[in-house]
Amino acid sequence: MDMLMNPQTHTEEQHETETHAEVAPTEEDILAQWGFSREEIASLLWLRHWYQSGGSDRAVIVRYLEFLRLLVRTGELTL
Repeated sequence: MDMLMNPQTHTEEQHETETHAEVAPTEEDILAQWGFSREEIASLLWLRHWYQSGGSDRAVIVRYLEFLRLLVRTGELTL
């Protein structure tokens, strides 16, 4: 009802909403601001898509290797 009484208010609100939607940074913009190169951004987005769509059956192995790397870095395990 308020829109019928004051159509300019509705137009201003709509314009404000559209302006905010246009300014919202994309994931690529945010990653670029964090210092990632275009190639790294493409790789990150591809990996996220890959893991979200089924991922790898090697994920368990990767977790073990990451754990071993942590042990080596902290000096708990020497090679």
